[in-house]
Amino acid sequence: MKALSLITATLLLLAGCTGLPEGIEPVTGFDKDRYLGTWYEIARLDHSFEEGLSKVTAEYTLNDDGSIKVINRGYNAEEGEWQEAEGRAKFVGDSDVGHLKVSFFGPFYGSYVVFGLDEDYSTAYLTGYNRDYLWLMSRTPEVSDEVLDAFRGRAEAEGFELGELIVVEQ
Repeated sequence: MKALSLITATLLLLAGCTGLPEGIEPVTGFDKDRYLGTWYEIARLDHSFEEGLSKVTAEYTLNDDGSIKVINRGYNAEEGEWQEAEGRAKFVGDSDVGHLKVSFFGPFYGSYVVFGLDEDYSTAYLTGYNRDYLWLMSRTPEVSDEVLDAFRGRAEAEGFELGELIVVEQ
């Protein structure tokens, strides 16, 4: 539960941080219905709220009010237990733009920016309100070296520092 507490604390610090990193453009033509479902975390810039977690997934389902229910789940081998955080995402602007805000605690939201998305919705590149946050998500628990290399290339071109990038054990 320590990691979930850290997620909450981090998101509290990010309250109101729903903007975009300078120069990052969210995808347009975003289709939330196609985005719903399970995604596997392939790579990330590690942060205290995910430190030590493997087998990380994100499950997105539609709430009755049109918002998106978010369940992030990961395995903490050190503690020998699964950890889960439930949140809610809403679009910052138009629903066909991949710029959402997500909250895991009350009215406090952090930016969730989809800046890369395959045409078939098989992989997604995500960031937060700044370049300290970066994820490669996939519909499958493993991706080819070519997919990972393309992600790294795009991330570097967008100004992300990849020295702390980790590939997540699935």
